[in-house]
Amino acid sequence: MAAIIAAPASAQVLDLVVRRLERALRERVRYRYVRPQVLREDSSFRIQSPCCSRKVDPSGGMIDIALLMPHEGSHWCLCSRDHANGTWEPRFQDASLEVLLDLLCVDSERQFWT
Repeated sequence: MAAIIAAPASAQVLDLVVRRLERALRERVRYRYVRPQVLREDSSFRIQSPCCSRKVDPSGGMIDIALLMPHEGSHWCLCSRDHANGTWEPRFQDASLEVLLDLLCVDSERQFWT
């Protein structure tokens, strides 16, 4: 009989977070017609989307728009991408994942959906 090898609990939890992010992004206010991708990087999550404005990528290719990183305890940090400098800029820190997802999906200041 073959042994069943389960993924470590942390990997399963991270996979659930990816699904949660993907589900939330489908409900965003702006750019509903594009499909972002959620990429797992260790315990962080990088979000890419086609470049709608063509400001960053004239061909409309995939660009980094947000990074969610675990912060102290059960809190998170949400960063936007500074494409000119190639850096991540912290925008919201020490908040729950739910709060940050709301901020990301509404994006009233257009910090993420370039």
